[in-house]
Amino acid sequence: MLKKLLEPVKAGRLTLKNRIMFPPLTTGYEERDGSIGERSLNFYERLAKGGTGYIVIGDVAPVRTASPTPKLYDDSQIPVYKKLADTLHQYDCKVALQIFHTEYDVPGVGKMIMQAGMARQAAAKAREEGNEQEAAKQTQLAEQITKDAYAKLHHDMQHFVSEATAAQLEEIKTGIAACAKRAESAGIDAIEVHGDRLVGSLCSKVLNHRTDEYGGSFENRTRYALEVVKAIKEAAPDLMIEYKLPIITKNADGSLRGKGGLEAEEGVAFAKLLEEAGVDMIQVAQANHTGNMGDTIPPMGDVDYNWTLPAARAVKKAVSVPVATVGRVISLEAGEKILEDQDADIVAYGRSMLADPDIANKAASGECIRECLNCNKGCVDAIQGRRYISCVLNAENGNEGTVFIKPAEKIKNIAVVGAGIAGLEAARVAAKRGHHVTVYEKSDKIGGQIHLAAVPPRKSEILRAVTYYEKILPQLNVNIKLNTEAEAEELNQYDAVILAVGAHNMALPMPVENSNVVSAWEVLAGKEVQGSCVVLGGGLVGTETAEYLAQKGVKVSIVEMMDKIAAGESSTVMPLIVKDFEKHEVAQYIQTKVVSIKNNVIEAVHTPDEAPVELKADTIINALGSKKNIFDLYELLSLFFQLQWSCHSVQLSFRLQWSFHSVQLSFRLQSWCLSLWLFSG
Repeated sequence: MLKKLLEPVKAGRLTLKNRIMFPPLTTGYEERDGSIGERSLNFYERLAKGGTGYIVIGDVAPVRTASPTPKLYDDSQIPVYKKLADTLHQYDCKVALQIFHTEYDVPGVGKMIMQAGMARQAAAKAREEGNEQEAAKQTQLAEQITKDAYAKLHHDMQHFVSEATAAQLEEIKTGIAACAKRAESAGIDAIEVHGDRLVGSLCSKVLNHRTDEYGGSFENRTRYALEVVKAIKEAAPDLMIEYKLPIITKNADGSLRGKGGLEAEEGVAFAKLLEEAGVDMIQVAQANHTGNMGDTIPPMGDVDYNWTLPAARAVKKAVSVPVATVGRVISLEAGEKILEDQDADIVAYGRSMLADPDIANKAASGECIRECLNCNKGCVDAIQGRRYISCVLNAENGNEGTVFIKPAEKIKNIAVVGAGIAGLEAARVAAKRGHHVTVYEKSDKIGGQIHLAAVPPRKSEILRAVTYYEKILPQLNVNIKLNTEAEAEELNQYDAVILAVGAHNMALPMPVENSNVVSAWEVLAGKEVQGSCVVLGGGLVGTETAEYLAQKGVKVSIVEMMDKIAAGESSTVMPLIVKDFEKHEVAQYIQTKVVSIKNNVIEAVHTPDEAPVELKADTIINALGSKKNIFDLYELLSLFFQLQWSCHSVQLSFRLQWSFHSVQLSFRLQSWCLSLWLFSG
């Protein structure tokens, strides 16, 4: 049991039952109108059930906007937020709304969206009348207007912060205060001022170019934020007020990370002003607005664990109100140490709670948590792509009302063939349901191809996935047989079998003669590569293999048929790869198709113009992808064996896409593909 994390803490008039917080995180679970529907409600209720003491609903807009965020701009919306508050209060969980104003011309963007809709209607009418030329013209217009609207939606803040009139800022402040009043009426416990975005940008030396009372000096740049706090206190005096304080940190090379917000020294000074203004709690976070969400939510291997903690520590020394820290706090032990060292009062587990919503309950019970990998595949990529968030490790995300582990009606003896991640998760869920589970693995360790996936730069953290199963499966009495081939005769003694036999590197489809060709799998397994090499395939496997070799000093080129490499890579990871490729001068041949390979010479063609391409290499690396392994089912099926589940063969009722189709991390446990048998059958 971890003592400090489970201690109550007082923030203003609120007493939080523990010091575990879910910070504001864009989810995409809201309804089309921005209301808190069943999907949102189920998600937040699941966190409350997991013991979380304090939940902040992210990005609640006080205005009607095209931005896909929660909204509370009208009294008619109060009931859905009351339902949210009442639901979470059942679990003694306090709830806050993070209010922000979309930092762009809301009416202007709305008008553009309407114009795009009118153009689409005109296109449809023209198509009905047989005027395909006009239909194409109007369709193109609609697409362009929509593109321009979203560009404004995403990036206009850098201009708006300096160009917004004092009257506009006053209107925004009034809207925020009115939203806070509605939240109070709904029974919401607290308001978090979104100190990034518009408010933080006004504070910024970099982004704020104003010459009026809101620009120039530190006093002027922070004036609006303090006015917003005052307006909220006046409108909703019973609410606890939390302030998200974005701090500009430094990268390893000394460069500043982030543009919005305040640098560390000014941030500490501002924290004092916030306390004087009546703010009850401060969350210290990384400043944003660089165009790369990875600056705020960094992927694995990019920055240290607890990387914003120095800023939180400095703020805590300066104020007496509770201070929360967030940023790559992975383990319960890390959170406990932060509190023991008095570097913060509250620990925010964001991505970590997507991976394991039971963090707080497990802190009390002693059960190991499933630690977040910081892969950013299901969460940050979804935010960037305007999809609802998920987690590669947790199939519940977004479907908490329907996807959960149910006790089995009939206990079965189950065999799992293959101890890769798919097989291990199947074993865990089956054992959680009450079944007796045995796992067969022909190698000497569990984890399968994930051990290769952990080799490329910055990827070692994904081995936490294996560590979790090493801890939890023995606790669930799962029998793991290593160095054991699963034989049909033995498997027929079980009630059900789960096949999770993985995949293998596919052969090259073009003619190959007298050439040194090795697979990416062999390279990542330790095979030495010397001299120059060409990597065939610029998918995730090929890209990461190329980066791995480049860092070892090998001269590397990549050949890819598509128009870009690593098309499926996370948007937060890709800038790191690009930077590394530039540093090591990795040559990229995109839109290039290999025709033949002979005497270590690659004959290819540049597809757009059919121009020939010839590349010589000491080693040619096959990274064109993988194919499923085949398990001979004849002996099982001939004996009317009940095969209930299959990964990579027979019936794909549980899609676990950690099939090493990307050596990096393309494991996607998509909740809508969960086996109904495994969870509830």
